[in-house]
Amino acid sequence: MGLIVKDILKSRGISIKDFAALLGINRVNLSNQLSGNPTLETLEKWAAALNVTVPDLFDKKITTINCPKCGEEIRLSIDEKS
Repeated sequence: MGLIVKDILKSRGISIKDFAALLGINRVNLSNQLSGNPTLETLEKWAAALNVTVPDLFDKKITTINCPKCGEEIRLSIDEKS
């Protein structure tokens, strides 16, 4: 999916275990979510906990994703703020 949450955590010196505790879930559930296809609600929680926007959680080099329900390709448009 192109998530860079682990990179953000690493750059801030936050472990997966500590981030899971901050979110009120266990480490295994968080690891599964990071490896899977998290919901928008989950992404919003992560972004709020890290004090970033949801688009900041994604690798900016990824320009398309596939819908997990229908498989249709979705083009991403993320505006860079100066």
